[in-house]
Amino acid sequence: MVLDTLANATRYERLNSRFAKAFAYLRTVDGTQQLGRHDLDGDQCYALVQTYETKPVEKAKFEAHRKYIDIQFIQNGRETILWAPLATMKEETMAYSDEKDAALWKLTEDTTPLHVSAGHFAILWPEDAHAPCVEWGNSKTVFKVVVKVAVE
Repeated sequence: MVLDTLANATRYERLNSRFAKAFAYLRTVDGTQQLGRHDLDGDQCYALVQTYETKPVEKAKFEAHRKYIDIQFIQNGRETILWAPLATMKEETMAYSDEKDAALWKLTEDTTPLHVSAGHFAILWPEDAHAPCVEWGNSKTVFKVVVKVAVE
């Protein structure tokens, strides 16, 4: 897991051959992008542009992916992403779905809250269970882009 600002993104571009393309796109995000999927390199790298209200922690569930690395970027607003090692997940609420590339778990008490505000991103690998979209203080409207980068 990595938490940093977009200003430092070049440090991470060598970690995956598609990260440079992902961060180049994120540098163009200004909040006017159309919601939905934007292909950057077909199914190998694409962006999901979304807006929503953050939710109370009680409504959060941990998720993890196998085929994709998430780069979750906040363009506007702020949220908490709860993080924990995938190996610590105990109570599965949805078995892994290949179609959704996700499995879900109930919240666990042993988590690390990542406070993510405008201009910040988190990189979450398949071994990083995460519960995004959680309130940081109180509910906020968030404009977020999640870039899905295929695991190499």
